[in-house]
Amino acid sequence: MEMVNRPYAGAFERYAVQHPEVLCLSADLTSSCEIDGFRDRHPDQFLSMGMAEQNMLSFAGGLGLAGFRPFIHTFGVFLYRRPYDQLMASIAYPRRKVRLMGFLPGVTTPGGMTHQAIEDISVLRTIPNMTVLETGDATEVEGIVEAADSIDGPVYCRVLRGSVPRLFDTPFKVGEIRILSEGDDVLVITAGITTEEAIRARGALDKAGVSVRHLHLSTLKPFDAEAIVAHAASVKHGVVTLENHLVAGGIGSMTAEAMAEAGLGKKLVRLGLRDTYAHGGSRPYLMNYYGLDALALVRGIERLTGEETGIDEDALDAVRVEAVHSAVKAEAL
Repeated sequence: MEMVNRPYAGAFERYAVQHPEVLCLSADLTSSCEIDGFRDRHPDQFLSMGMAEQNMLSFAGGLGLAGFRPFIHTFGVFLYRRPYDQLMASIAYPRRKVRLMGFLPGVTTPGGMTHQAIEDISVLRTIPNMTVLETGDATEVEGIVEAADSIDGPVYCRVLRGSVPRLFDTPFKVGEIRILSEGDDVLVITAGITTEEAIRARGALDKAGVSVRHLHLSTLKPFDAEAIVAHAASVKHGVVTLENHLVAGGIGSMTAEAMAEAGLGKKLVRLGLRDTYAHGGSRPYLMNYYGLDALALVRGIERLTGEETGIDEDALDAVRVEAVHSAVKAEAL
């Protein structure tokens, strides 16, 4: 598997230098969001707003009114928990072209609850006029800047950073669902870092005789309910969702809503954080502890089908362990 170091840094710089109306805003996490090089080489397009997110979002709304397209860079939690009122009033309500680049989605950080955006999808998808996107590999990280800037209105992005695997060879397309495997037993829906875990599990599931249809989502809002229902209707047993987020309000909830509104009587198993905050730790540890990894997906499929597969951790493809502290993860947060 090819690993790409800091794919966001290069992608943002290449795009922004060709579009002078794009401005780069930082909330005192410049190196942690991979825009320190852009700051140094293109100071005329860079604004340091300090650790004052409420002011930054109001300021960005004003920049949008003036015809600029600001890209706000900080950790995801700081884009909606602290400045929720400013997000609503200054950006979402007037439909400003502000791009909210949220790093450290879910359990991708060892920083604990203060830094882990575990409810961001549920919050942001309820905000009128807001588009929600998520990256799952280096190719999508490289394409997220242009994809976000193609949207006529505000957009929130869950962005991966540091050393990111390349899973896909086709570019990010807003609204497109990636069909990663065709199967007729179980529908598996993933996004972000959980897609790599589902890929880890698929080989063992295939050997165990479980035919998996695997969908990867990168556009979370608008949610393509019609397509999801069509896929769910075409499999034998039902659906398993696996997400780097609380099960309440995220992809599992969106899938449940779509199936219920369509009157589709299929079983649904939702895997994700269950009414809990995550503690600090490495990503593989947290994903295992909270049931977000490949083995958790296997167990979820067994619950759905009522049949044991005999799959254990040794039968799965090797977990990719990345360093918690590394040169590509500034401040290790």
